[in-house]
Amino acid sequence: MSFRMMFFFLAGLGFLSSAAADTTNQTWMTKVEVTKQGDHCSDDPNCFNRYHPDIPPRAKANVGDMIILETRDALDSEFRLDSVADDLATVDLGLVHPMTGPVHINGAKRNDAIEVEIVDIAPDEYGYTVIAPGFGFLRDIYTEPYIVNWRLTRNGAVSDQMPGVTIPYEAFPGSIGVMPGEPELDKILKREAALAGAGGVVLTPSGAGALPADLCGEGGTVEERCLRTIPPRENGGNMDVQQQQVGTRMLFPCFIDGCGLFVGDVHYAQGDGEVSGTAIEMGGVVTLRVVEIHSGMGEKLVMPATKGNDQIIDMEPSRYYQTVGIPLKGAGEVPPSHQYLTGTKIENLENLNEDLTVAARHALVQMIDYIVENHGMTKEQAYILSSVAVDLRIGQVVDVPNYVVSATLNLGVFDKFRHY
Repeated sequence: MSFRMMFFFLAGLGFLSSAAADTTNQTWMTKVEVTKQGDHCSDDPNCFNRYHPDIPPRAKANVGDMIILETRDALDSEFRLDSVADDLATVDLGLVHPMTGPVHINGAKRNDAIEVEIVDIAPDEYGYTVIAPGFGFLRDIYTEPYIVNWRLTRNGAVSDQMPGVTIPYEAFPGSIGVMPGEPELDKILKREAALAGAGGVVLTPSGAGALPADLCGEGGTVEERCLRTIPPRENGGNMDVQQQQVGTRMLFPCFIDGCGLFVGDVHYAQGDGEVSGTAIEMGGVVTLRVVEIHSGMGEKLVMPATKGNDQIIDMEPSRYYQTVGIPLKGAGEVPPSHQYLTGTKIENLENLNEDLTVAARHALVQMIDYIVENHGMTKEQAYILSSVAVDLRIGQVVDVPNYVVSATLNLGVFDKFRHY
């Protein structure tokens, strides 16, 4: 049959109708949207910054629905492309982290588990990385405020404060999880209070800036039982694991009926370690999909777990520089992480036993020195670059006393600079 005859044949059957000329009207997704309202979390009924099972759900979704959540940056900040270090004085850590949700998953019960696919993350156009005094892995060394403002596209992040550098787009939710139940609150509050009593660094419940205010704020009905969002726990939350990328699936135990799924604190990119205390922080639009409810599995999950395919391979650098750290320190030095264990034994030793934290410091300090000496950056710029593009990795935990942590820099950040 000739093309002309085929055309008239198909037209006669209605296959070439002009109404079907565009694919836009062909849809299959059921979408559940939780949008931002107002300038800050305090203006937004869909936003919260504490964990408690009584926080009401902002939407309900079925298995298979596309759950689209508009998120805010980790500090709920007023930073802009022209922000400077002095603007860090406006940051209120009582507002960390603004989360979007929670979303009630129909059919999910306490002790079940939900399998959540990270479908997409659409970035805002602006992000930032900061050094905040008193915060970060090397907070004893970097004591002055510093900020890098990034221009973001899916092709990479660039900044006037980091000339010649492009950070690849490897977005993931810094915080994602489900609501704890009352038994979990009891356990967590008890153990964290004990750690605080021993001198550990613990952010105990605080009503200052807490949302929702009627529950968790000053004078709220459950103020003393609302958990801060900074540490990760059994319910997930602020895990900051960069491998939890688009395309992976996460398993969360359910501690309440409906689970109470939430997301926030989205990172454009981050190195394993997030050493300055921040990644490339941004707001964005996150699409999640609950693909399955696993009946009874929540009783077996000690922590959330991630299922992936080739995401880790795609993130690996093609060229890198690596430093190696072992648990060495200066005589008389007590790292911030060990100060609640102070004593002459730790202070006077130059080599600690089986200590990954001190080994990580050793590797990171070497990496910062390498960046400064070989790539023309200041120490502050090198610390920021390490936070967004250097991976701290455990090498071995058997060769006593010196366990090994390596720091790996993706040298590709210097090769593909883009001007936006």
